[in-house]
Amino acid sequence: MQVGMGFWASKTLLAAIKLDLFSTLHDQALTGHEIGRRLGLHERAIWDFLDALVALHLLERDGTGPRARYRNTAETAHFLDRSSPAYLGGILEMANDRLYEAWSHLETALQTGQAQSETNGDLFETLYSDPEKLRQFIEAMSSVQRVNFIALAERFDFSPYRTLCDMGGASGSLCIEVARRHPYLACYTFDLPAVAPIARENIARHGLTEHITVLSGDFFEDDFPEADVITMGNILHDWNLDRKLLLMDKAYRALPEGGVLIAIENIIDDERRENAFGLLMSLNMLIELGDGFDYTGADFDRWARHLGFRETYVMPLTGPTSAAVAVK
Repeated sequence: MQVGMGFWASKTLLAAIKLDLFSTLHDQALTGHEIGRRLGLHERAIWDFLDALVALHLLERDGTGPRARYRNTAETAHFLDRSSPAYLGGILEMANDRLYEAWSHLETALQTGQAQSETNGDLFETLYSDPEKLRQFIEAMSSVQRVNFIALAERFDFSPYRTLCDMGGASGSLCIEVARRHPYLACYTFDLPAVAPIARENIARHGLTEHITVLSGDFFEDDFPEADVITMGNILHDWNLDRKLLLMDKAYRALPEGGVLIAIENIIDDERRENAFGLLMSLNMLIELGDGFDYTGADFDRWARHLGFRETYVMPLTGPTSAAVAVK
């Protein structure tokens, strides 16, 4: 029942984020009437909505009845208040606006193998042609990946290397976290031209313009820039096997001997029994793109060795996410 009716709780959380409830509360406690006025809630809805969030441990409540006051939990204050540097709401806003409806057509996707989102499989063409949707998508990806980029920057030994290029780097977030901790590295973030202004703005906001260079191009059409380390954050899983191998081969050719390719993904366990999020993400790629899919560490190893890489390993990052590393 928890799984089957899980969309009740999911949509309640997504609605709270869409209405900006957690940012409205910020570091204060408000009554239901005060919240209702600020969010434009109907009187009938206020108490069930807020108390459901209390029962789901997403809000805390002091007192009972109309005078009760609601406030963020430590977790929602940290992750769902827009003023927090750790804000994760971007990915959940996108889930509400785009994915929730698309996933209602999962049965059709399972029977046809066809994408079911509003982009009809042309996800990137659709997003990159709409500045508002593009910015939402990039902010969503950056918010959910930031903790993994931090983990990579802190756990991976970058000391033998001097250059890094992040392919499909979006807002430059991976380069930002690496450059902050390893200033001796020359970092490059590469993405389509439409993304460059967003990346430059984000890099400048962190004061790292001198450390990170923004490059523009199409990684399917253009050669990869030469670098000691080439990273891809949630890139390979977007594509079918032929395109995965094409990108990995381009990385291999751009790396020196001893260089590394790092793919940051929700790597599925080799037995395909444990990483439920990774498996569900692979279904999400079916919904979004049709032929994109997530993969195991064993899959990555087999592909990498086929292309000439001499060894691979998987480095756990946070939650279901890992870094798959291939050494040339």
